[in-house]
Amino acid sequence: MSARQDSDNLAWDRSDELWDAAMKHVRLSSTCQKIELFAAKTLGKPVSLVPPLMIGGFNVLYPIRIESGNGSGGGGSSAHSNVLVRLPCPSQALFPSEKTLAEAATTTYIDKHTTIPVPGVLHSGIDATIGPFMIIQDLNTRRSMGHALEIPREDPNSTPVLNPSLPETRLKSLYVEMARCVMQLAQPSFPRIGALVEINPGSYDVLGRPITLNMSNMFQISNIPEAVFPGEGKTYQTADEWYTVLAEMQIATLLFQHNDMVSSEDDCRTKYVARQLIRKLARQGKLSTFGFAEDSWSAGSKQAHGPLPVPDGTGSFRLWSDDFRPANVMIDQDDQVLGAIDWEFAYVGPTQFVLDPPWWLLLDVPEMWENGIEDWTSVYGERLQTWLSAMDEVESEMGPSGLKLSAYMRESWETGRFWLNYAARKSWAFDTIYWKYLDERFFGERDQNVPTEKLWKTRVHLLSEEERAAMEPLVQIKMGESRERILVEWDDDEAKQHLASFIFGS
Repeated sequence: MSARQDSDNLAWDRSDELWDAAMKHVRLSSTCQKIELFAAKTLGKPVSLVPPLMIGGFNVLYPIRIESGNGSGGGGSSAHSNVLVRLPCPSQALFPSEKTLAEAATTTYIDKHTTIPVPGVLHSGIDATIGPFMIIQDLNTRRSMGHALEIPREDPNSTPVLNPSLPETRLKSLYVEMARCVMQLAQPSFPRIGALVEINPGSYDVLGRPITLNMSNMFQISNIPEAVFPGEGKTYQTADEWYTVLAEMQIATLLFQHNDMVSSEDDCRTKYVARQLIRKLARQGKLSTFGFAEDSWSAGSKQAHGPLPVPDGTGSFRLWSDDFRPANVMIDQDDQVLGAIDWEFAYVGPTQFVLDPPWWLLLDVPEMWENGIEDWTSVYGERLQTWLSAMDEVESEMGPSGLKLSAYMRESWETGRFWLNYAARKSWAFDTIYWKYLDERFFGERDQNVPTEKLWKTRVHLLSEEERAAMEPLVQIKMGESRERILVEWDDDEAKQHLASFIFGS
């Protein structure tokens, strides 16, 4: 099978059309004038918009120069001659108001409680004329750690790839800068899983639902209805709860992606069985212990227990960002970190996530690697040694600080925990990773002569009677859907009921 499952190509086409319309809107003279007037009013000073705009996948940033001269207000803005007005791109962002306010709260929390440099948040909120916004410090650089690590690109829109010609000493020095950020991000702990919310000026609590990059992609390029995501204000008390929610989102992707999800009846069965099994393990509390000393259930544990203990799964969670990567760490010409940006998909998550080695060591993701996922795994394993050396160096700098991240990360790669957490968070990488790197670690060896599409036959006996009974009706539904290429808009209640009809043991 391809390492990356297709998203819904009709939904992607619609997303492209909406993107084109959004780009026209954000560049309109009237839009730019509105932003300029808003910035002047909010900052209390004369300002001017300084093109070009900076446009990301989900946000647009308007560079603003604060003109010299006296003025009142500004919330300390006189210290910054350049700022950025950051807005969600029209029609692109899932839950744009929540996302923006959570990003502002998270960025400010990181600024106050870690040594990670971040752009200062001068103002944030929801304005009647422009909607949710942040006004942030402009770091006055467009050079990222990604630029220092990657093969030089002629096309800025092409996929970045780690430069294999980087000398080992330089690669390690760049990794050390990233490792310092990773170590700092792992220090604060929280009592629940969810998004940070500012409850009073300078006071933050975990009170919002997690908004993940995968959720945004599910909504945008697979047309998954918003109603099946966690409800507004929903937080989670245990790692097992969140693993279960992630597993149910994988089921939702299979159920609601109308086009390009399954290629045959057997392909549908194989995808269904994998999703039901991962949810069953999550509900049994097994995913949170996989690969740790407490793992007494997996086939992999029969060969060698991980010597390190599972983190507290009920009251000590850590900040996690789906989009923390070198491209979002801005540096100067001497490779010193000036600021880490784009915290929009950051939330308090299971500590298990921060105990994995970073997925971004090669810059490109495993499911999209040009030479295939097995080659990615081989190259990653080599670069991981450099990363762990960098982590060791940073841990020596910090002294005893609780979690020994380098040891946990080494063990995560060896036991396959890395693949579990990556697949749990990535709908379009899930199937390849489950069958290639997880299934036999969970349940033991299977017949190697079974074709990929028929892998369901090797594990279907592990499903409950209810789960098995629901499989064939779903196969017929998906086969019927494959004969009509349309986009379906679900009623909220019907969407929730449809998902619930394939969720068992709740």
